[in-house]
Amino acid sequence: MSGAMRVFVNAAGVDVPRGATAADAVRAWQAAEADAVSAGTRLITDSRGLPIDGGTPLQAGAILRTISNRGADAGDAESAL
Repeated sequence: MSGAMRVFVNAAGVDVPRGATAADAVRAWQAAEADAVSAGTRLITDSRGLPIDGGTPLQAGAILRTISNRGADAGDAESAL
């Protein structure tokens, strides 16, 4: 796929279009997990484990993980994204 790039979400390789965001990659990997991120119960982190915004543009080879949001409520989760 010339218009696609490979990224990794929770150790699974996912092909996404160039210009895809972190949220796009999570959705391509598992829609239910992307819904949990949108709801604020899960967070997206980079390869270092630091939370990143779902709108962050990705480069080929990006490594993402999703983790439980241990924040007090979904309102706090939105500010962390």
